[in-house]
Amino acid sequence: MRDDRGGILVLASGGLDSAVLLHHLADEGQDIHPVFVRQGFPWERAELEGLRRFLEESTRPEFRPLEVLVAPLADLLPEEHFARRGPVPAAGTPDEDCYLPGRNVTLLGKAAVRAAALGVGTLALGPLRGNPFPDATPAFLAKMAEALSEGLGRPFRIRAPFLAFTKDEVLLLGRDLPLETTLSCLAPVEGGHCGRCAKCGERREAYRRAGLPDPTRYAG
Repeated sequence: MRDDRGGILVLASGGLDSAVLLHHLADEGQDIHPVFVRQGFPWERAELEGLRRFLEESTRPEFRPLEVLVAPLADLLPEEHFARRGPVPAAGTPDEDCYLPGRNVTLLGKAAVRAAALGVGTLALGPLRGNPFPDATPAFLAKMAEALSEGLGRPFRIRAPFLAFTKDEVLLLGRDLPLETTLSCLAPVEGGHCGRCAKCGERREAYRRAGLPDPTRYAG
């Protein structure tokens, strides 16, 4: 259904979910504007490199050039938070203990300003079913779209099509994509996966549940 005039601006982190989301939305025939937002987290450099590799391998005419924006958030977190200098959550840590408060608020605000400049009226991001965070609910996203529309003087909508999917179901959707180039890790080792953090644990478990061979190289 082609109802996203001007295309879709997709918040892309470099991980599995947003990588599959880029292709999922491109299948609708829309122009896709991938955007990576730096927020001051230690894993971002490796994430961005992974995203660039993924886009290089994904030769689709719908993909516009990647843009990198800056919207600092790490400076608002406590010094001991894992996203600054604290211990990284280990594999098996509940999602609730990996929370980055205000992340989607800041990501969507920054992305919407850029989208308005591009003439794009739709933003997309990739939270999954079971996401426990308050800034990933359908109610929040609807209210955020309303606030952005009001504040920027133009209509916006926010799409989160994977709220109906688990990570293993997303993997099955993207099973033919170059997902080995993506990175989902809180403590990258030489630009790759540490194999011990909560994100690496989620990644391993998703491949196991999907029944797919995991092409990821883990350091541990």
